[in-house]
Amino acid sequence: MRPLELYIHIPFCIKKCRYCDFESAPSTKEERQEYVTGLCRKIRSYGELAEAYHVVTVFIGGGTPSVLEGAQILDIMDAVRGTFPIDAGAEITMEANPGTVTKEKFKTLRHAGINRLSIGLQSTDNSELKMLGRIHTYEDFLQTFDAARETGFDNINVDLMSAIPFQSVDSWDTTLIRTAGLGPEHISAYSLIIEEGTPFFERYGNGKRAGELPSEEEERLMYMHTRDILSEYGYHRYEISNYARPGYECRHNLGYWNRAEYLGIGTGAASLMQEYRFTEGEEPVKLSVQEQMEEFMFLGLRKTEGISKEAFQRYFGRAVESVYGKVIIEMCRKGLLEMEGDAVRLTEKGTDVSNYVMSEFLLDKEA
Repeated sequence: MRPLELYIHIPFCIKKCRYCDFESAPSTKEERQEYVTGLCRKIRSYGELAEAYHVVTVFIGGGTPSVLEGAQILDIMDAVRGTFPIDAGAEITMEANPGTVTKEKFKTLRHAGINRLSIGLQSTDNSELKMLGRIHTYEDFLQTFDAARETGFDNINVDLMSAIPFQSVDSWDTTLIRTAGLGPEHISAYSLIIEEGTPFFERYGNGKRAGELPSEEEERLMYMHTRDILSEYGYHRYEISNYARPGYECRHNLGYWNRAEYLGIGTGAASLMQEYRFTEGEEPVKLSVQEQMEEFMFLGLRKTEGISKEAFQRYFGRAVESVYGKVIIEMCRKGLLEMEGDAVRLTEKGTDVSNYVMSEFLLDKEA
């Protein structure tokens, strides 16, 4: 039996945030129940496939999964356990937003087997939260975080967002210090991306109102301060935007970056099964060897430990130098990559321009 990660998508939220381009929308109670019923049916339809796998992680994401009733989460997890063999020590994460959870609901989530929470905070500045279109205040988050702790959750991630409109380096530092001071086991600190089809794109897309956004230099300072401040609080960066206390790295996300097999269930959920990638409701597409090599490199280089030359050889039957030797030498010469033993990884300088470095690993022709 091979290890498998499960991603379960809940496409509902209370209100769409102004920067969000995820597949999510407000819904009625009846629509949510209809979706959960269909989702459980879909999970059970994988009974034959499940015989070849054992589940090592489950991630219930969205949207805002915590808009569901506790009983609906119980139904979903019952369907998962009734279909897939789940490891005794599996990491089972659910995303939750302040304003959608209570202490009683947290108790139900614990009973359902959820052992890791990912709470969306984004900022500790209420004016920034309002500007983002969040439904909660910082005080609401604190109540949610305390309730999670009181009900026994000892593995909590907090999501933060930098480079948002009108944000200063000082206000970002305050968000980092306040959040780290609470002692969550994991902090994800992402930089805002202006996505097409969002209210933010209408206001800021194509360089409009650039003066309302932090400058490139301010954004770079925010990234550097994130690394330095969180390090002072005992967090280590193990991926470009993710920080954890030792032993609390997100196993599910590490699976993505290591190209582990994962099955996505629910509206718009993506899957990677062996060399096939597919989205819920669409036909699987077989990835070429070239595409698999490219993914191996630009996903693996997101991790601070980088990629393993031995793993590349094992996956593809070729030495990484035989495919990417020239690129690796050039990036090392520029001080953007470094090689140490089995590892090829970004330097601090390379992390600052990681998108450029990773783009260099796109192959022009079939490898």
